[in-house]
Amino acid sequence: MASLKQILRKQAPQRRERVRRIVEERGQDVLAQISVAQAYGGLRGVRALVCDTSEVDPTRGLIVAGRPITELSDRLPEELFFLLCAGRLPTTAELHTLQQDLGRRAALPDDILPVLAAWPTESHPMRLFAVGVLALGRDSHFARGYAEGLPKDDYWEPLFEDVLDLLARLPTLAAAIYRLRFGKGSPIEPDRGRDWAAGFAHMLGIPDPTGAFAELMRLYLTVQCDHGAGDVSANACHAVASALADPYYAIAAALAGQAGPLHGLASQEVMRFVCGIRERFGGVPKDEQLRAYAKEWLEAGRVIPGYGHAVLRATDPRFTALHDFGRSHCPDDPLFQIVDRARGVIPQLLRDDGRASNPYPNADAVSGVLLHHFGLREASLYTVCVALSRSIGLLAQLVLNRIIATPILRPTSVSTERLESDLGR
Repeated sequence: MASLKQILRKQAPQRRERVRRIVEERGQDVLAQISVAQAYGGLRGVRALVCDTSEVDPTRGLIVAGRPITELSDRLPEELFFLLCAGRLPTTAELHTLQQDLGRRAALPDDILPVLAAWPTESHPMRLFAVGVLALGRDSHFARGYAEGLPKDDYWEPLFEDVLDLLARLPTLAAAIYRLRFGKGSPIEPDRGRDWAAGFAHMLGIPDPTGAFAELMRLYLTVQCDHGAGDVSANACHAVASALADPYYAIAAALAGQAGPLHGLASQEVMRFVCGIRERFGGVPKDEQLRAYAKEWLEAGRVIPGYGHAVLRATDPRFTALHDFGRSHCPDDPLFQIVDRARGVIPQLLRDDGRASNPYPNADAVSGVLLHHFGLREASLYTVCVALSRSIGLLAQLVLNRIIATPILRPTSVSTERLESDLGR
C-alpha cells in the first residue's frame, strides 16, 4: 500500500507540468484589476493567489478539493489532510498507514516542555503555541536538506517530513500548553490508538465518559481545516515559506496572524459576548431583550462577534454543522440557547443597521459555546483550537506549493504621494 508521500511523489511531475502549461498558454491572461480602494482596503476581492486545496464560495461556503465541507463533516481530520494533499480521500488502508505514521511522531522532544514552562504564566496560549512551534524547528528536515544542497525539485520531500512531524505534534503541543498554562497537571502522553482529534481531546484531560467531546473535536477540527489562501494566517504562512523558510517558521507566522482579534480570536470574543448576555438577563433573554442588547452593543461602536464574513454572503455551513451538533448534544445549555436565539435575531438587526454586507453567523458564533459545554472553559485556548484545525490546510498548502516550486512572494508597492501624482494627471 502506497503511503501519502509515495502518492505525492508520483503526482509531482504531473502537477509541475500542469502549472507549466497553464503559465505557457495563459500567462498573459488578466485575473483581476485592482482599484485604489482595494489597495488601501486590504486587497479584498483581488484575485492574486492560487490555492489548490480549497476555496470559499460566497453562497456555498468552504469547498475542499472540489467538495462542499457539508459533504465531509463526518470525516476525520487526517482524512481531510490526505484529501487536501492528494486530491482524493484515502482508502481504509491508506488512512491507517497515515495514522500509524502520525502516531509514531506524536511525542514531543524532551526539551520542549521546559521551554514552555519557562514562559510567564500569564502568557496567552497562542504565544506559547508559536514559541513551541519555533522550538520544534530545530529538527527541521527541510532546513538540513537545503543546507546540504538538495536539488530544487526535491525540496518538497524533506519539507513533507517536517509537515508530518508538525501535524503529529501540534495536538500534543496544544494540549500540553493547556495543562501547563491553566494548572491542569502534567501533560498527558499521546495515545497511538486514538485518531488525531480524539487523541487531542484525550490529552487535554477533560472527562469524556460518553465520547461526545471526542466526537465534537472530530467535527470541530474537520470543518475548519482550511479556508483558501487569502486570509491572514494562510497568506502569512505562504509568504514566509515562499522565501524557503522551513515549515516551522511559516506555521509560527500563521499562528501570529491567527492570534489577531480580527481573525482567530473571534470565538474567544463570542464567548465574552454570550456570557455578557447571560449575566445581563440572568439567563436566556427574550427576543426583544436580545435585540435591545445587540443594538446597544452596535451603538457603542462595537462589532458583534461571530457574525459576518469577508467572503461569505450566506450562513456559514460550518456554523450549521456545529449548530446541528449542539442541538443534538446540548439543547438545554443556556449559552447554546442564547446562540440559537441570536441566530434568529441578530441577522435582521444587522440588515436594518445597514453596515454589514453579510449579517449571517459564521463558525465562531457557536464553536466556543460547544467547547465550553464539554468542559473546556478557558476561552483563550479556543484560538489554539482554531489554529490546530487550520494547520491541516496550511500544512497541505506548504507541500503543494513546494511541489510546484512557487516563487518568493514579492508584490510591488506604491506610495500615497505617487498615487496622488498619478491621479492628478
